[in-house]
Amino acid sequence: MKTDPAAQRRLLDLAAVDAELSRAEHRRRTMPEQTAVEEAERNLRAAADAVVVAQTALSDLDRDVAKLDREVEQVRSREARDQGMLDSGSVSAKQMTELQHELESLARRRSVLEDDQLEVMERQEAAGTNLAHETTAHDAAKITLEDAVERRDGVLGDIGTIEARRGEERTGLVAELPADLVELYDRIRAKGAVGAGELSGNRCGACRLEMDRSELRDIQGAAPDDVVRCDNCGAIVVRGTAA
Repeated sequence: MKTDPAAQRRLLDLAAVDAELSRAEHRRRTMPEQTAVEEAERNLRAAADAVVVAQTALSDLDRDVAKLDREVEQVRSREARDQGMLDSGSVSAKQMTELQHELESLARRRSVLEDDQLEVMERQEAAGTNLAHETTAHDAAKITLEDAVERRDGVLGDIGTIEARRGEERTGLVAELPADLVELYDRIRAKGAVGAGELSGNRCGACRLEMDRSELRDIQGAAPDDVVRCDNCGAIVVRGTAA
């Protein structure tokens, strides 16, 4: 293939643009800001789960407290009823004895219930404190995620700006260059290699490897408009004006 040496030199500009686009694409794939967002999302999900667990625990205790409240109130009502019957003086001696025994039994039952009530209320208070703690942690995790998303989106915006600017520049360069030269260059890049590099001394600018004397002699001896390639990486070797 033969191409104007000036066009070959312009190929280095295209390679520089593609290198920056590749760096931008790599940055997009490996950006730590995205990793931070994913970690923040995991933390927020865990915090939300912890809130649900805390809410469930408190709800269960609220139900237990309400149940004990009802039971204590029922016992007190029976005590008041029995005591009222005793105080009325309208019961027989046998009934009086039975009522006194029942009142003693109710008093013991109420004492047990009130002890249980106190214990459950203490647990209820602790569960409320835990729910407040988990809610605060959830709110903090939400803010952390929002901050991480904002930072990531800022970086993505910068990357997008670079990609748009360099994409336009690439389109312009491709339009200026010979189609067959660009086709060869793109085929090389499609294999994962750098498409073109400048010859610097005896070193390929694309792969940075030194050429042996025979290869270097062939490249330097080629006509200026010959398109030559590196034996090591296959890139188009662009020679200086003195080559």
